[in-house]
Formats: sequence, structure tokens, C-alpha cells
Amino acid sequence: MAVNYIHKSKIQQLAKELGLRISADAITAADEKVKEVLKEAGERAKKNNRKTIMAQDM
Repeated sequence: MAVNYIHKSKIQQLAKELGLRISADAITAADEKVKEVLKEAGERAKKNNRKTIMAQDM
């Protein structure tokens, strides 16, 4: 079972506010993008001798 990093309902709510709909595969892609961004930010934090991901790491 895949881990979800974003809430599907919140993504759908944002899309609705924008007057759009969002497909299931787009939600999955957004979730993967969040995972990718956080992994990269984590690596940057480690390189800077920190255990905390900060906004500047993204």
C-alpha cells in the first residue's frame, strides 16, 4: 500500500476553488512530487548539518 503525503480531499477542494476538477492520476503525481521535493530538501538539510528541513531547503 502506498503512503500518501497529501490529502486527496484538500487537493480536490483547491481544484474546485479554481473551477477545475482533478484526475486520480494527477493526485498521485502531485503526491510523488511532494515526496521528491521533501527528499531533496532532506538531503540539503543533511549537507548543512541539520536534522530539520527548513523552507530554504526547498
